Amino acid sequence: MVLMRADVLVVGGGLGGVAAALAAARAGRSVILSEEFDWLGGQLTSQAVPPDEHSWIEQFGATASYRELRNGIRDYYRRHYPLTERSRAWTDLNPGAGWVSRLCHEPRVAVAVLEQMLAPYRGSGRLTVLQPYRPVAAETDGDRVTGVTLAHRDRDERIEVEAPYVLDATETGELLPLTGTEYVTGFESQAQTGEPSAPAEAQPLNMQAVSVCFALDHVDGDHTIDRPAGYDFWRDYKPDFWGDRLLSWRSPHPRTLEIVERSFTPNPDDDPLGVNADQRLNPGDGNLWTFRRIAARRNFVDGAYGSDITLVNWPMIDYFEGPVIDVPNASWHLSQARELSYSVLYWLQTEAPRPDGGTGFPGLRLRGDVTGSTDGLAQAPYIRESRRIRAEYTVVEQDLSLAVRGEHGAVNYRDSIGVGMYRIDLHPSTGGDNYIDVGSCPFEIPLGALIPQRMENLLPAGKNIGTTHITNGSYRLHPVEWNVGEVAGLLADFCLARGESPRAVRGNPRLLAEFTDRISAAGVERRWPQIAGY
Repeated sequence: MVLMRADVLVVGGGLGGVAAALAAARAGRSVILSEEFDWLGGQLTSQAVPPDEHSWIEQFGATASYRELRNGIRDYYRRHYPLTERSRAWTDLNPGAGWVSRLCHEPRVAVAVLEQMLAPYRGSGRLTVLQPYRPVAAETDGDRVTGVTLAHRDRDERIEVEAPYVLDATETGELLPLTGTEYVTGFESQAQTGEPSAPAEAQPLNMQAVSVCFALDHVDGDHTIDRPAGYDFWRDYKPDFWGDRLLSWRSPHPRTLEIVERSFTPNPDDDPLGVNADQRLNPGDGNLWTFRRIAARRNFVDGAYGSDITLVNWPMIDYFEGPVIDVPNASWHLSQARELSYSVLYWLQTEAPRPDGGTGFPGLRLRGDVTGSTDGLAQAPYIRESRRIRAEYTVVEQDLSLAVRGEHGAVNYRDSIGVGMYRIDLHPSTGGDNYIDVGSCPFEIPLGALIPQRMENLLPAGKNIGTTHITNGSYRLHPVEWNVGEVAGLLADFCLARGESPRAVRGNPRLLAEFTDRISAAGVERRWPQIAGY
């Protein structure tokens, strides 16, 4: 077994992991970053999910490095893609003109920009990236992690890594059970959290649905895939709370739970610059084709794109038959989630009602080249909910709920290390819950949510921070995950420089002030400006 050492080990190369590695490397630390899949970037790339962001993202409410990523994506399109002059001049270019985000784009572009951001540190040798590797074991000494064993995904190779600080940026908090770190899964009880939306009893295996996304275009010809083996089951599948078959245009409205019917019209002749992707004004999911469209053909010169490209991350691909964390049949559930996605595609191609009264869209073509996979689907499942550390401070619904906080706004934490904004948006769950949607205030991220109650040198760097099942629904999105990872990387550097623990930094007013000044200087926004009408 190969032994490697660094100042900071970051396990997991999603958005939080990349941000953590970048922050630590920029601070002068030697960093090892591991990632299980072929692309860095997690939910933005290998999971193929366009960024879910708040309405003010173009002005404020993100770290400087996250803004660097967003600007880099737009610049990449301007430098390398055949945009029309009108689209090239569009300051807030939305390449896909999707309604879900002001920056819908092809995942491969985000990969390229992330690699560009990391390139100077890889070139200097300060950053080593291990792909495709996943954690399989860990060594501890009391309350410290002393080493992590990484296994190659495709062959029998293992690497042991030792580092004074270990950051868990995996999508499901894989290091927490491996290191014996105390953690929570699923739904906490109301007695535990006091949350208005929590159940009477804890439900640790009740977790949000996972989704296996895929990209489509619509061109001439018949591109129908082979009938999936499980198609009959999914075609007839009708959850009790859904109001119709899962494979239909009808589904619950996330906020009202009223059964609504959506439309599907490939390649509408719409004006990309006419799309106003502001979720406050319009959720944008009326026509599923344009909802998460990642390439709008009218943004490009005539003939460059024969079709729009849309990303399927729709209600009908949410898999909630069983959890994929802390169960012996997790791999089976993940395989069934993929089977559901193939079944949705086959239904779209063969049986989906069309506006003209016919059925099926055989011109829909699976674009595995866009998602970087050989099987046509996203490389990785979209994981909405992770294991979560038992933290020094756990963010609860009462901290940010608009109904609870009202005009007071979300809680201002003395140890704020960032900001975020997203409604508490929970998808149907493995416990049979429908959508849970709770209005929220623009919120802050407390440092206490990044510090385990016991472990001294293990830090969460993604969705595994100290939130609840409910507040995870707000804290799980792209810019917040990046913010958490970036601060975790900066915290590791700060602690190494001063010989202090993360717990001491939070508990000592002088150290906390020094650290918050440090992250502010790095471009981390700790407080929201006064905002009206959220």
